[in-house]
Amino acid sequence: MNCVRKLQNNFAMTFHWYEYLIAIVGSMIAGGINTLAGNGSTITLTILMEVLGLPETVANATNRVGIFTQNMASTLSYHKNGKLDLGKNKLYILLIVTGAIMGVIAAAKISNEGFAQVFRYLMVVMLLVVLVKPSRWLKEARPERPLPLWLSIPLFLALGFYGGFVQMGFGIFFLAVMVLGANFSFLESNVLKSAVILIYTFIVLAIFHYKGLINWQIGALMAVGQTTGGYLTAEFAVKYPDSNKWAYRVLVFVIVVALLRLFGFFDLF
Repeated sequence: MNCVRKLQNNFAMTFHWYEYLIAIVGSMIAGGINTLAGNGSTITLTILMEVLGLPETVANATNRVGIFTQNMASTLSYHKNGKLDLGKNKLYILLIVTGAIMGVIAAAKISNEGFAQVFRYLMVVMLLVVLVKPSRWLKEARPERPLPLWLSIPLFLALGFYGGFVQMGFGIFFLAVMVLGANFSFLESNVLKSAVILIYTFIVLAIFHYKGLINWQIGALMAVGQTTGGYLTAEFAVKYPDSNKWAYRVLVFVIVVALLRLFGFFDLF
């Protein structure tokens, strides 16, 4: 633990001004993507590891600072605009938070390198799911057909575990479950997504901090960008009637870009 803290302090003293600029601009874009669709962590984790040079486990932990503040801003915006209603979704929230605690305990002990291989093929499946019959993603009304308990418990525990372990891509998987499985609208799903991530990330941060894995200097910097991007995007989403359509388009774009990156397409240039 002391080695990790020493490593973080050394990193904090070697950043250049343009690296800070990349961090703040990239995190703003990531915050908007996370709020509207998901998978903005592909941007922030790339910046943390490839640009700033943080070790993988430290990057994974530090990334959660911006995720927490961004989702706090998004949730407050949704609440201000009368879109936040957690009462009917207590079970989903409880299951996801429980799974996230198990996931972060695992992440604090082992590296998440193995998830890279699994994640790329999950994204292929997710792209197919998103592209088939787009009208399912754009429905406004939600029929009262909740998921059966026997399916909800393992599904949301698994979602929470994944979010606690690595976070990257959690938003996309959550939206798929809520829109296609639980019959929520895209906007309703995004509102609940922000609130759920806010709740479990608070716990995740506490555990990572206890383990000494967070670089708070960089985490705070990127939190400013992610929070700004998240808040502005949430304001857009609740005020414009066509926000569902834009969210769907951003979701498809994010998945395609993630797949190109995961399968090494950008390495050809």
